[in-house]
Parts: sequence; structure tokens; C-alpha cells
Amino acid sequence: MQRPARKLTTALMSACAWICVLAGAQSTAAAQAQIAFTPCGDSNNFACGHLTVPLDPSGATPGTLTLAMRRHRAPVGEARSAIIALAGGPGQPALPFAEAFAELLGPIAATRDLIAFDQRGIGLSAPLACHAFERPDLYHSFGAALEACGNELGPTRTLYTTADTVADIEAIRRAGGYEKLVLYGTSYGTKVAEQYAQDYPSHVEALVLDSVVPPNGPEPLDRPTFAAVPRILRQLCAAKACAHVTPNPVADLARVVARMSRGALRGRAINGEGHAQRIPLSSNELVGLLLAGDFSPLLRSELVTSIAAAARGDTAPLARLIDSAAHAEGESEDFDSPLYYATTCEEQDFPFSRAATPKARIAQALAAASALPASAFAPFTASNALALSDIPACAYWPFTTPAPVLDEAPLPNVPTLILSGADDLRTPTANAREVAAQIPDSHLLVVPYTGHSVLTDEQTPCASDALQALFAAKPVKPCAATPAPASLRPPPLPPLRIALVSPARGYAGLPGRTLHAVTLTLGDFIHQLVFQLTLSGALESLTAPTLRFGGLRAGWARFADGTLTLHDYSYVPGVTVSGSIKGEAEDLLVGGQTAAHGTLRSGPHKSLVGTLGGAHVVLSASSIAGAVASAAIVGRDAQQSSHAGPDGAAARSAARRLVQLLGSIQP
Repeated sequence: MQRPARKLTTALMSACAWICVLAGAQSTAAAQAQIAFTPCGDSNNFACGHLTVPLDPSGATPGTLTLAMRRHRAPVGEARSAIIALAGGPGQPALPFAEAFAELLGPIAATRDLIAFDQRGIGLSAPLACHAFERPDLYHSFGAALEACGNELGPTRTLYTTADTVADIEAIRRAGGYEKLVLYGTSYGTKVAEQYAQDYPSHVEALVLDSVVPPNGPEPLDRPTFAAVPRILRQLCAAKACAHVTPNPVADLARVVARMSRGALRGRAINGEGHAQRIPLSSNELVGLLLAGDFSPLLRSELVTSIAAAARGDTAPLARLIDSAAHAEGESEDFDSPLYYATTCEEQDFPFSRAATPKARIAQALAAASALPASAFAPFTASNALALSDIPACAYWPFTTPAPVLDEAPLPNVPTLILSGADDLRTPTANAREVAAQIPDSHLLVVPYTGHSVLTDEQTPCASDALQALFAAKPVKPCAATPAPASLRPPPLPPLRIALVSPARGYAGLPGRTLHAVTLTLGDFIHQLVFQLTLSGALESLTAPTLRFGGLRAGWARFADGTLTLHDYSYVPGVTVSGSIKGEAEDLLVGGQTAAHGTLRSGPHKSLVGTLGGAHVVLSASSIAGAVASAAIVGRDAQQSSHAGPDGAAARSAARRLVQLLGSIQP
């Protein structure tokens, strides 16, 4: 699902006989049509095509729309089946991911055509648009803007449900001349795949469901998500991964949420200019942060430490994390928000009367949520669940259709692989188990250390291997139980003062404590560099932009033109580090009110040597010194190779090395 958890009915058929005849004629015409594919200007692997389908599959409303698609022909023989690749959302276009789909599926597409298409109302398939979303400043609330959007779309706003997309897929199958389809869906795409399988079971060859939304899901108050929070926190700390941070991450979360409910938490974060700013620390912000972790294993690991620190009274790490996530790369520009709400508001069976006023709908939903046991959302509350849901927005949707009914149609028992990220909150494993129980011979694979969208996020080849095994008629093996990669372990708790920092090994007194504090500061600097590159999308887009970010306590850091720069960067209160690092050339100045002042410069074999408080000190290459020098070199390589070729292999390799460096700086 998209958002903090994007959501989802069936179209009503006309009862008039003459309309049914007309609908049959339109369906026949669509079935007999051929899709004319021509070479795509930007791809040698795909051909581009269009198919015109009825606006209303039932025929009750006149009109058509045109679906845009791309097809990768099977290189072996004439394909009798096709793979339909379905993106998430609802609202996410699929065409930009066509090449990625082909890469993920690999040999499976050797004997089948692969088709990616923008679903109706999205991308190049008659996208929905609202003036209200283009000028939200004209409305006093988002609800008012959404109501205006629904009215602007008019009566046809009800024709963008999952059922309508399923009818489009069947039209593509018939027009393409395929006997059967393999349906590969991610997130909301799994719901589309499941409904097609329910409606057209004889035309389904196989199902690949990644990050599952159940057929009648999602649950409008996200109860599976809240139920999964304690389990996932414990998983992140399995095998003593959090031994240096906390013995009980679930208790830490409960303590922080309780303090937030009393309004007792305040946060302070340092921006990229070195200026302090106040950050709101609310339980709703914390829920959003937990869900943002679905797309970033580094964010998930940071979250454990930040919550543990806040539970002990240090809110700076949590404030910095919330601020960083708020400035992370958001929804892509081509995500269609009007379509998202047209589908979501029409399809979900919200706990309110569609005939009531918006205010009454919200009150009814809150009453329904509050009537549930507190354990349904603990340590969060019904108010948090309501805020996370689409209820506050969809309460303003201009409904003209009744609430949907449950779809009880069975799912066909075809070869099925169900993938679930063990750390996914958006579409938790409970969803996957629910669907697996409905397909007796399905294979459910829970992939460790993985969040949302398993095939693109997994840390091992476990899911990819299972996918190939399914279509090679080989056993699907469960993922091996392995320790978490060192780079994904939660970072240490930040010290609140230098007196709490032990002296570096081999040194004593304030110089020794300062040397250890410098080690921790440089470790935090590298961790934040990789984290900010990840949040900015640079590691995925293969670009290395100029980045600026604040220290935990004070100062700022910058990455530009292959040079790492620090200016009074502080991780331990009273200790600052300034200077530059370029390749293996390091020149650092250590200062601060409580530190032993001095300098550190590049020494033999990537070491750092210098004086602190008059004492001669050395940071060996096996410590943080080597990691810092390597970070500068790898960062430079990523920047220089980001435009080196269309496949970006060099940049990807540099990015992987940069992330691996985190493993060398853990405590």
C-alpha cells in the first residue's frame, strides 16, 4: 500500500436487459481487438501499445478510455501466456518500472510475454486530475479539498475500483490472445491480482504476491499493523543485536508513547546550517516514523536507538530522525492522488454511514475505534489509528454508492508464491498468512531483515531464489536463519556528557575520553552520511548530490565533490570536530568546552595521528579512521560513477560498499 498504508469494491451491474446486450457487444468488440505494439523510443527491450476499453465495464455508463502498456516478448517461441506486472498504490504507475520488472522476474519471462500497464486513471492511462489538489491553499482543510475533487471528477469517479481494473486485465488477456496469465503484484497490486484470480480462476496460471493486501483488505483501522509493532521491534533486537542499546525495545516504546500522551516530550534537531530547531514529538509522528521504516532498514535500526534514548530522557536522536524522515524523498511526482482517493474512498468499508455528514462520519468512526479493546492498538490508541487511516479524508468524499460487500469467492489453487517482509508494518505477515490459508498449496516465504516490497528490499537472494524455483518446479526453500548484517544493527546510545565516555584503549584521562568521543563522533558522521544518501534516494537514483546535515548536538556536515566536510560537528556534548576528508587526506580539529583540544591528521596506513590535550594519540586503520577514509573514497567513486553508464553498475557497487562500511563502525 502507498501512504502510511494505502487502501481499497466491486462495480454494480446494470439490471436493464438492453444495457446488458450493449455491454456484451462492447466486451466482444474488446476481445476481438488486437493490441498494436510499436518500438518504444527509450527501450530496446519493450514495445509500446494501447488498448481502448469501456469506461464502465458493465456498460451502464457510455464512454471509453485508453490503457497504455509495454510488452516484453518471450524470446523463446510464441507465448501462450503472459505475466501481468501490477504496481502498488493505488495510484502508482507501472510503466516506469517495466525494466525493473523484467530484471526481477528474469528467466520466468523466457517463455512468457511480460506486460506492464498503467492502470486506469494513472500515468499514461487517462490520469485523473483535480484542480483542488493543484491549489490546496484555496481550501480550509484537506477534507474540503478532497470533497471538491470528488465533485469535480463527477459521477464517473466510481469507475476506478479494483473491479474495474480487473475487467481491464481480462480485456488485455483477450486482446493479446493469451490463454492464461501469471499475475505478479506488489502491495496494492496483490489485491488486484487476487480479485482477478477470484473472478477469472480458469485464466490464472500462477500468482506471485509480494507484500500482501488481503482480498477484502486493508482493514480500515490498520489493526494488523498495530498488532505487528511489538513483534517487529523484538525481531530487530533478536540475537542480542540491541544488547548495547536496550534490553526491551517494546517497553521503551510504551514509555515514550505514555510520555507523549502527557505532552511531556520536546525535541531539538540541528539542520544542515547548524541551527537548532524545535521538532514536534507526538505519538502520531512516531507511528509515521515506524511506517517509514518499511522502506529503509537503516531507519528501522536508527529507530530502536532513538526510542531507547527518548525513554531515558534524551530526545535529540528521535527529533533528528523525525526531521530527517520528514525531508526524505516523498511520493514521486507521477503518483496519482485523485486516483488513490477515488479507489480508496469508494472501496473501503469504513465504520461510518455513507449517508451521514462528514463530521458525523468521523464521530462514528472514532466511536467504533474506541469501542475496541485497548490491546488492539497498544501502546498506541484509537486516536492514533484514526489519524493513520484514510477515514479523516474519506469522510468528506461525496458518496453515491452503497458500502461494499465482502467478496467470498475462493482463490484458485494454482502455483502461488507469497512473499512477506518480516519487518513490514504496512502489509504485515498476518496478511500473507490469511491469503496463504486460502490457497492450500501456496508457498509462504517470510524474508528476514526486510520491509515492504520484498523482491526489491531483501538483504539476501532468498525470495529471488524462491521465485525461480516455483517456476522451475523445484522445492521452494525457506530463508536461512542468519544474524542481522552488521550494518543493520542499531547504533549505540549517544552519551549525554563526556564523563560517561570511557577512555580509548591504551589512553587515560581527558585525552583518552576525548579520543573515544572523536571515534563515536566520526562513526555517527558516517552513519548519517549513508542514512541521508538513502533517504534522499541517491543510492537508488545513482546520483550523489551535495548533502548537508546537522550534528546530533551541534554543527553541520557536508558531502560534495568527493569531499567530506565537518564544521563543529558534535555527537557528544562539549566535543566538536571540524575539518575535511578527501580520499585518504584527513585534517581534523578537535574542540569544544569539555574536550581535550587538538588536531588529527592522516597517518600511515589510513590511521589518524595527532595530539589531544598535549598527549600524542593514534587512531589505527582498523578503527574508525580507516572507515572514514574509505567513506570519502567510496563517496567520491559513487559521485564520479553516477553518470558513467546507463546501467549504473559502478555507482551501485560504490553504494553497496558505502553501506557495508557501517558494519565496520559498530560498537
